[in-house]
Amino acid sequence: MKLAHFDCFSGISGDMTLGALVDAGADLAALDAELRRLDLKGWQISAAKVKRGALFATQVKVESSEHHHHRGLSHILSLIDRAELAPRVKDRATRIFRRLGEAEAKVHQVEIDKVHFHEVGAVDAIIDIVGAAIGFELLGIDEFSCSAFDVGAGTVKTAHGILPVPAPATVELLRGAPSFSSGVERELVTPTGAAIATTLATRFAEMPPMKVESVGYGAGSADLPDRPNVMRLLVGVSAAMEKGERWDPPVSVIEANLDDMSPQIYGYFVEQALAAGALDVFSSPVQMKKNRPGLLVTLLAEPENLNRLIDLVFRETTTIGVRTHEVRRRTLQRELVAVATPLGEIRMKVSRLNGTMLNAAPEYEDCQRIAAQKGIPLKQVLALANFHYQKQRESLK
Repeated sequence: MKLAHFDCFSGISGDMTLGALVDAGADLAALDAELRRLDLKGWQISAAKVKRGALFATQVKVESSEHHHHRGLSHILSLIDRAELAPRVKDRATRIFRRLGEAEAKVHQVEIDKVHFHEVGAVDAIIDIVGAAIGFELLGIDEFSCSAFDVGAGTVKTAHGILPVPAPATVELLRGAPSFSSGVERELVTPTGAAIATTLATRFAEMPPMKVESVGYGAGSADLPDRPNVMRLLVGVSAAMEKGERWDPPVSVIEANLDDMSPQIYGYFVEQALAAGALDVFSSPVQMKKNRPGLLVTLLAEPENLNRLIDLVFRETTTIGVRTHEVRRRTLQRELVAVATPLGEIRMKVSRLNGTMLNAAPEYEDCQRIAAQKGIPLKQVLALANFHYQKQRESLK
């Protein structure tokens, strides 16, 4: 599995990310050709070696004749959707822009479908984000990690006026990620850079154990007096993986102790958490202080959904604190197989390890629906589904 580590010791921006990708080996001509699939006119992309402090880096510039910088989120997502790009490129670019949209919606207190981008709606920002997704695909990146962010200090001039550094949207994007200010009077982390890194990274820490295959230095536009204004991208293979071993991306665990909440509220909360993107929600009985019986409520979440689910826990339960940590996991390959039965079609959840089937279970919702419609016991429907699945397997041998 190919790993990329964002080393943001001097911040990160969209053009720094593109520069680092080109510097690490992403072919600029291939990048340009893929970007031309977007329905955008009047732009050019170029790259040049520059010196920032003691380091040489690649600076990527996007020049545009466009004077209109105001686009809605739906317009940008439509541009990406219509383009003939690789599925993973589309997915990553879409997720980055959606995360930007969520941050802007929260800052400006509007619905996400009413968000209109200013700076990040310009052609160069769209090229930065989609170009980054293309660059990661050209280098075959599967997983991302990220260092702490040096956000800078002072103020920045935006379409909304003079704002403090980090800008409000950047702060929202960095929630849950380690950040600090070295005191440099400059915006070091831009919303575009923050959105790219925080959307894709599944862990935030120092450089993970890895076999580095290439290194890219992406230059920012300014030449800072006391440090190289670059973002470093390290690309390689995780050294923690043994031959043949494959781990899924890490997931976040959210925990909260409850001893004063109605069970009726808990049932509703579980439904809301699953609808909001939780991978799983479960509870365990615990004995709490003052000898009170309580519940340990646990949620599993993808890192990009962590903050949204923490907010949901606070909003929908009575807890006043949560704990989080990151865990590794391995899951079996899974697929749904349709099986014809005398009661109708029932889907089976089939799991495999290295191609060998280990488990098969009827889809509960299908069996529940048929049991209710036919007025027969659920256990009979489950047994019938298993019987016909085994019969179907035998006929295919």
